[in-house]
Amino acid sequence: MIGLFLGEKELPIEILKKIERKKLNYFIIDLTKNNKFKKNKNSFFINIGKFGEILKLIKFKKCKKVIFAGNIIKPKISKLKLDLKGLMYIPRVIKAAKLGDAAILKVLIKILSENDIKVIKLNTFNPELTLKKGIYTKIKPSNSDKKEIFQGIKILKKINSYNHTQAAIIRNNKVISLEKRKGTKEMIKSIAKSKDKRGILIKLPKLKQDLRVDIPTIGLDTFKDCNNVGIKGIVVKSNQNIILNKKESIKYANRNKLFLIAI
Repeated sequence: MIGLFLGEKELPIEILKKIERKKLNYFIIDLTKNNKFKKNKNSFFINIGKFGEILKLIKFKKCKKVIFAGNIIKPKISKLKLDLKGLMYIPRVIKAAKLGDAAILKVLIKILSENDIKVIKLNTFNPELTLKKGIYTKIKPSNSDKKEIFQGIKILKKINSYNHTQAAIIRNNKVISLEKRKGTKEMIKSIAKSKDKRGILIKLPKLKQDLRVDIPTIGLDTFKDCNNVGIKGIVVKSNQNIILNKKESIKYANRNKLFLIAI
């Protein structure tokens, strides 16, 4: 039995499809804002502050392994409806919240571990969503592109592991934008458009990122957004970045002369 803590966006749907195809026993703890999985008979819509109810459900299902997937919108602590377990654990969550979302996830993992529940990698059943090392498009990065990529990677490595930055856009050997709380899409939209294909999006895991619950993700929309502002290529980390709609994304990149490389 696998427990699925599912949030927003496409990734949870892909994981759920694969688990159903494999005919695995599962149940869902729906952490979306609007009860996205309510039509699924195995889904339970539970307030994240009700740790007692969540742990009780996991144990009732005789579940020892869980997966976190999708964007989990951080709730306002003041509005959480806490049960007794929630009252016990919430001070740790509040403390972690001051360090960022990654710290909150680490606390949740520790709480589950203390209750003999193991968090496994979110791509455990979907290894095809990651990329092996290599170039995946007809267009290849030039020598000058490779220098820009190296520069961008150096900058990303210096960034604090608890903030939201997984991505940077580099153009003419300068970082022109870093990802903030609003995510990669908003970062791309914020830069000035270029008529010529210039600039590279680099999206990598943070240095201390827990890849069990938080794997950097791109998809077809990312390629479209990049093309709209004149970015010429995307760089991800081999086996550590998820790409949704892989075939469609690569076809789109080839049609629009973008490159995709996993380092």
